[in-house]
Amino acid sequence: MNILIQLGHPAHFHLYKNVIENLQEKGHKVFVLIKTKDILQELLDNKGIPYYNILPNGRKDGKFGIFWGMIVRDFRILKFCLKHKIDLLTGSTVEVAHIGWLLHKYSIITAEDDAVVIPTFGKLAHPFAEGFLSPICCDNGGFDQKSVKYNSYHELAYLHPNHFSPEKKIVEKYFSSTSPYFILRFAKLNAYHDTNIGGINTQIAQKIIDILSPHGRIYITAERELEPQFENYRIQINPLDMHHVMAFAQIYIGDSQTMAAEAGVLGVPFVRFNDFVGRIGYLRELEDEYNLGFGIKTSEVEHLYETIKDLVLMPDRNEIFQERRKKMLSEKIDYAKFLSWFIESYPESSKIMKENLDYQYRFK
Repeated sequence: MNILIQLGHPAHFHLYKNVIENLQEKGHKVFVLIKTKDILQELLDNKGIPYYNILPNGRKDGKFGIFWGMIVRDFRILKFCLKHKIDLLTGSTVEVAHIGWLLHKYSIITAEDDAVVIPTFGKLAHPFAEGFLSPICCDNGGFDQKSVKYNSYHELAYLHPNHFSPEKKIVEKYFSSTSPYFILRFAKLNAYHDTNIGGINTQIAQKIIDILSPHGRIYITAERELEPQFENYRIQINPLDMHHVMAFAQIYIGDSQTMAAEAGVLGVPFVRFNDFVGRIGYLRELEDEYNLGFGIKTSEVEHLYETIKDLVLMPDRNEIFQERRKKMLSEKIDYAKFLSWFIESYPESSKIMKENLDYQYRFK
């Protein structure tokens, strides 16, 4: 089978990297299509995964730039599918749904955010998508009946113990792993779904650093430009090494959704500070059901500071959070195994899941 996987974001690389390998081992021909986006190309190059860049100059910000970029990608993916005789398309992008529908090919959308958080994506993708995969804690609005629900997270496609074992020797490439340290992440928050979403500003960042400084070293990883007073904290890490560095951190604090979830499934306490708090099902589950992190809205700045102080001083913090992680893992499936099977066996896999939701627990 000729399978097209479209990656629109660095997080999609991690979601699919083990799936790509699994499908290739089964003899399928996999074509990876990307656009220029942050460190996506660097991740693929470092991993040695061949790809085709269908939008090498990236897209412009703003509603028109986003819309025009989608149209260009639609056209180029259409040509690619015809040329390479693609049988099935998958990815977390609207183009997969569009081209699958247009060519009457199987298409599988992988999504993790609730419909209310990404309404534009829902309007552009859901009506055209044939297969739609999302976690059981995700609300897909009017398209829930069209969805296949599984009991896992995107992050468990690459950070499940079946696929990832943190190594201190990798941390040692950058700094000593024996002294306590904290990871701070400042996102750009400029995606189409980030409109009117606030995060960590200069004043808040400085206060967080003041709270953490007596208790360990501080390292900042940022998508945006940093103010001069924070540059000394910035660290440049090979993107493939970031999860090893994260796994041995004391606490993660940031305004990024994905890195908060990654910290949570690794058993590292996270504090997520932005206006998405309370609106995203899988993060609510990590926070409220498994107690692996804390989501705090930007209107609750003092609560942010108090939460960080309490975490820093929490006795046996690492042991407590690792126990919470074990509970979470005992209830979740290995999403990479499940997704590989779902793609390879589609559309029969969709029928199996709709008839017997417990079939997924074969993929632990």
